[in-house]
Amino acid sequence: MRKVLIVGATSAIAEATARLFAADGDRLCLAGRNVTRLKAIAEDLRVRGAAQVETVALDANDFSQHEPVLSQVAQAMGGLDTVLIAHGTLPDQTACQASVEMTLEAITTNALSVIALLTLIANRFEQQGSGTIAVISSVAGDRGRQSNYVYGTAKGAVSIFTQGLRNRLARIGVKVVTIKPGFVDTPMTVAFKKGALWATPAAVATRIHRAMAKGEDVVYTPWFWRWIMAIIKAVPESIFKKARL
Repeated sequence: MRKVLIVGATSAIAEATARLFAADGDRLCLAGRNVTRLKAIAEDLRVRGAAQVETVALDANDFSQHEPVLSQVAQAMGGLDTVLIAHGTLPDQTACQASVEMTLEAITTNALSVIALLTLIANRFEQQGSGTIAVISSVAGDRGRQSNYVYGTAKGAVSIFTQGLRNRLARIGVKVVTIKPGFVDTPMTVAFKKGALWATPAAVATRIHRAMAKGEDVVYTPWFWRWIMAIIKAVPESIFKKARL
């Protein structure tokens, strides 16, 4: 029975993944800003078979909350061995280009708050000599594109950071899983036109759940994004900079 903390638990992908943990009979703690929504999700997860479901208010951008919340979660669940970090925003690239404040806010939410949490969680798991950490990054972090480079910069930083953590913690048995979804049909992307490359939160959650159970390293979901991004990364910069991507 795992003791699982999900940060950003009200996101569509996080909620779908939590349902899979609940079906396994795991203990869960849901963290996020919308306490009312967290409690509603918690009730659903109890019905679905979770052994225990706790909720905790957390504004990830308030770094001073991180350590107290982690301690609170570990005490409430009798320990902590699995963490999924799933919070984030999809900033407006054009607005960010016009505003230093908005750019830094996007970087703080999507990169710095994640890195701060990872630092504390990694130290805890290193001390106990076990655990699984999974972080939702994005294929957007694989290469900077004019259409979303602020978001891509943040996700790229997260991917590099988790790669370093994986290298650091592998020798003691702590697993670090980097999740790189492509296009996912969620409330955050409601304004986007959908097509064949889009996935559902449930499909992405199934892949995340399996990757965390196996302790995989880097997971592209759906699978074909690994090859799409390999092609995009292989395009020479002299050509790529002329593309309208």
